[in-house]
Amino acid sequence: MSGKYTFTKALKEVRFHLCQTSEHSAATRSFLTRAYPTMKKNNPHTPIMIREALGVEPKVFARYEYGKEKREELMGLDDKEIESKVTILVKTGI
Repeated sequence: MSGKYTFTKALKEVRFHLCQTSEHSAATRSFLTRAYPTMKKNNPHTPIMIREALGVEPKVFARYEYGKEKREELMGLDDKEIESKVTILVKTGI
């Protein structure tokens, strides 16, 4: 799992938006509980931000060089599908 979360050099920031209580963000919370320590250990200098707000649909944003950004919706996905989407964002550049 560790190689899966080694970020591309072009990645400057990863940001998760989710609701701290709603059911539609449960899989995202589960994913972050499991994967955040590994992501941070492998990428200590890349900010990984978690933004919680009531009623927000779960999303992940990746910001790359020159301010380019990609966003993936995580609503309705299970833990493995979220892992797949995040892996694609952090491995590929814009």
